[in-house]
Amino acid sequence: MSRVAKSPIQVPSGVEVTLQGQSVTVKGPKGELHHEVHDWVGVEHSDGVLQCEPRKTRQEAVALAGTTRALLNNMVVGVSDGWERRLQLTGVGYRAQAKGSTLNLTLGFSHPVDFPVPDGVTVETPTQTEVVVRGVDKQLVGQVAAKIRGFRPPEPYKGKGVRYADERVVLKEAKKK
Repeated sequence: MSRVAKSPIQVPSGVEVTLQGQSVTVKGPKGELHHEVHDWVGVEHSDGVLQCEPRKTRQEAVALAGTTRALLNNMVVGVSDGWERRLQLTGVGYRAQAKGSTLNLTLGFSHPVDFPVPDGVTVETPTQTEVVVRGVDKQLVGQVAAKIRGFRPPEPYKGKGVRYADERVVLKEAKKK
């Protein structure tokens, strides 16, 4: 049985948590996030600590409490520090350039790929082969990074494509004669 829900969430100074029934709003220096908590989970806020607990004795309620605790912790970290995902472009001629709310990618296709960046996420290109996705919402940052990676995932023979900075691509051996 998971015990994730039993660990408390420390709310740092500068972050404000508001509970209204089953809705939780977290405001911080980087932004504001909102989450609707399931009826089987209770959330308490006291002395700068958030605590999640199941309201029913069912296993599903315990699992929901752990999931809710993880989501609320991600919200608190997001509004205080923010989330970041780094991508690398590997391949000859592969490059990226951020122009306003559009990311222009050259990935070896016959056409450039223009990716419109959604609201709540910023995309920067420190170098031509590096893309940094930043935002407050962890799920949205991960989704945008996955969409960018999805245009040209790393292929297993040469390793060319878009990969996460911490991703290790295992290369296959070429066909023997």
